[in-house]
Amino acid sequence: MTASAHGARVFQGKRVWAMSQDAFLAAAALIAAHEKDTAPELVVGLARGGVPLAQETGRILGIPAVEIRARHNVSDLVGIQATGEVEVDEATLLTAVAGARRVLVVDDICGSGATLQAVAALLSDAGVAARTAVLCRNDGADFPLDIWVWPVADWVGFPWEDPAPPDSTPLPHPQQVHTAQEAR
Repeated sequence: MTASAHGARVFQGKRVWAMSQDAFLAAAALIAAHEKDTAPELVVGLARGGVPLAQETGRILGIPAVEIRARHNVSDLVGIQATGEVEVDEATLLTAVAGARRVLVVDDICGSGATLQAVAALLSDAGVAARTAVLCRNDGADFPLDIWVWPVADWVGFPWEDPAPPDSTPLPHPQQVHTAQEAR
């Protein structure tokens, strides 16, 4: 499936954020604790960036995690805008969630929201209730996320990517999650 984007990511150009492995693990634990009561049966990690979060969240919740290819960016170069088109491996997604009623869809960042929207729409069409969670939500995103940890307006380097530039700014250790109710 290919879908078009609507939100435009915001890059203030003030810094490049760098997420440490410790900050990542703390954020994943906060997301898992928040989502425990929603009783997801499966965590869907959007490859590539959402896979570490899916694995860690699934491990904490004691539920399976699956990887689904969904891509909106043409590369990982700092500051590059998305293409406006989202590619989702629809057949693999629907096979992976077969039999599940409630899933948690995770990614590293919600830039415009287009990737999460494309996946959530496919799941909804298949009768699967999907909640969404990300580590970082770009200020330009217009997708109504359920949960995120850091609001950002600049590029973020994640622990599983190439090292962040030497002059990057560490993201602060997470203390809480943000929810859709706060954004209203």
